[in-house]
Amino acid sequence: MQLLCTVFIHPEKQKNTITMKNAINKVRNIGISAHIDSGKTTLTERILFFTKRIHAIHDVKGKDGVGATMDSMELEKERGITIASAATYCEWLGHEINIIDTPGHIDFTIEVERSLRVLDGAILVLCAVGGVQSQSITVDQQMKRYKVPCIAFVNKCDRSGANPFRVIDQLKEKLVHNAVALQIPIGLEADLEGVVDLISMKAVYFFGANGEDVRIEDIPQDLLGEAIQRREKLMDAASMFSDELTEAILEEQEVTEQMIISAVRRGTLTRQMTPVFMGSAYKNKGVQPLLDSVTKLLPCPSDVENEALDMDNDETPVTLTSELEKPFVALAFKLEEGQYGQLTYIRVYQGSLSKGDAIVNVRNGKKIKVGRVVRMHADQMEDIETIPAGYIGALFGIDCASGDTFVSPGLNLTMTSMFVPDPVISLAIVPKDNTSQINMSKALNRFSKEDPTFRTYVDDETKETIIEGMGELHLEVYVERMHREYTANVTTGKPRVAYRETITRKAEFDYIHKKQTGGAGQYGRVAGYMEPVTGTEFIFENKIVGGKIPTQFIASCEKGFRQSIIKGPKMEFPVTGIKVVINDGASHSIDSSEMAFMAAARGAFREGYFRAGPVIHEPIMKVVVETPSEFQGVVMGLLNQRRGIIVGSQDEGPLCVVEARVPLAEMFGFSTVLRSSTQGKAQFTMELGSYKQVPESIADELAKKAETEKKGK
Repeated sequence: MQLLCTVFIHPEKQKNTITMKNAINKVRNIGISAHIDSGKTTLTERILFFTKRIHAIHDVKGKDGVGATMDSMELEKERGITIASAATYCEWLGHEINIIDTPGHIDFTIEVERSLRVLDGAILVLCAVGGVQSQSITVDQQMKRYKVPCIAFVNKCDRSGANPFRVIDQLKEKLVHNAVALQIPIGLEADLEGVVDLISMKAVYFFGANGEDVRIEDIPQDLLGEAIQRREKLMDAASMFSDELTEAILEEQEVTEQMIISAVRRGTLTRQMTPVFMGSAYKNKGVQPLLDSVTKLLPCPSDVENEALDMDNDETPVTLTSELEKPFVALAFKLEEGQYGQLTYIRVYQGSLSKGDAIVNVRNGKKIKVGRVVRMHADQMEDIETIPAGYIGALFGIDCASGDTFVSPGLNLTMTSMFVPDPVISLAIVPKDNTSQINMSKALNRFSKEDPTFRTYVDDETKETIIEGMGELHLEVYVERMHREYTANVTTGKPRVAYRETITRKAEFDYIHKKQTGGAGQYGRVAGYMEPVTGTEFIFENKIVGGKIPTQFIASCEKGFRQSIIKGPKMEFPVTGIKVVINDGASHSIDSSEMAFMAAARGAFREGYFRAGPVIHEPIMKVVVETPSEFQGVVMGLLNQRRGIIVGSQDEGPLCVVEARVPLAEMFGFSTVLRSSTQGKAQFTMELGSYKQVPESIADELAKKAETEKKGK
């Protein structure tokens, strides 16, 4: 076994040291992901307590005013939600565990996306009452995208209506996981006492003020029959991944715990099996066995194959290894503005990074000298000397963007980037005075660097500053942070929906751009056709033969068409789903120029566009409302009023889950109306589903509004 240099810091020690402590196979980089309010942050808080990383437990919506350790932002403490993913590390059974706690709200989906990009394994937390909810499905898709193996933890088994086995069935049906219970609960709801471990066939009870006293006893008689039955199911599932285990079962030899664990681990690492654990993080039950399973079942950095692309060799994939001697490769996955400047979170994939090293940012080729290397514990930091391969750390004072790759000088490798969804909502913001204007600019510069889904630009015509994001809550949080962190007093306009324009049929164009004003004139003729396409924004095809448009002007034609789709001729929304083909044209030996053909392309686009039946498309959101059953009718009524189409409704224990497709334009202020109509008991999640054509009446309204705005200017 190859020993690697690693970092272990005792919290009470002032001077941090590097020790040759853990081998790479004793390291776990894990994330905790789930639907809103499934208990991710509460679980992380308990993990930190049991691993002696913190000495007191604080609740997410704590009455002590402290709030959970991982929710270090004031806004997070006030709202009781996680906004930014936070990183920490702890030790358990000689293993070092790097943990990232992620938000549940779809508005902060990039936080989950960038965390999963750098993690090796994950804990999927599910509510024993709510089960597999809408956001659980989104998180699962993100895990699939980055091939992250996971174990499931059915939390809140102490709540009324808890049914962990129904959740396992949902994991199989809704997420198509091969979910297998490794535990069964001892009692449920208010009677939850502990869990039965189906591998060791022992009962595990949790005593003491915070459940720190773990006692292992024999399985209660009334649960023995069920435990034997469930263990057989576990053995059947695990034997698919181990010939040794299959042989032992068939020949009726002794089956050891280690045989089952290694078979389950193999199934977990290939994402062909999802082990399910149970408990209640809030009541401190089931957390220690979950930590055991992290060390036994989830991958260490060397179990995961990571690839980079060789930029000098046609982006050929290169497999990275966790060896210290190899050249350094790391990914900057998150930026944060700390009190001492920009903090860059990095995951080292190969080699190691020490204080004083020279590294290169592949995106811009800039050479950087590393000054300060730290490890993070939520918002606290500890200075260290080295970050070895397989670890997550942070650097200070390095100018870079989220998603940049850092390498040793001489290398030209880049890590594959993260998936970044497009914004669906925008808002105009106006500073109240000059100081606020300066502070707002600083804030916007920082936020757009930190968060790739938050974008900002100045509207050419209105000269207003526009911010774009993933939802109302997303933009609301950033506006609030401008007030608090930058004392920028800004007022916000009405939210705007990201409408799109597109065409519905094929149309031809034949346009001549001619200008003669003394001296050199301008001449260019562009002819061809445009047609609708699906799945892409814009395709340009050149079918010119015989040099009717000289080759040097083809690029100018494309540029002219691309300029035209930024603001559509119909209502100035971006144009998508269009293919432009040029097949004829003419030029003049003296008067033709790049500028002339760009202008001709713009004219040709406009000419063909209005013949092609342009329509407006709007974002349709997937809305899932969870409500007590007595408000089911009220909720459906609210969604119908908002041009919503109900897709389905089903009872999940005491709750009813209503799924609908609703235009984003109709969803503003929905949370307030929903709360007041359901006595504050219902909650909803929303994410972009698709773009669809707006009804004629709405299109007319939009046209009138656009006309009024034009006159107002």
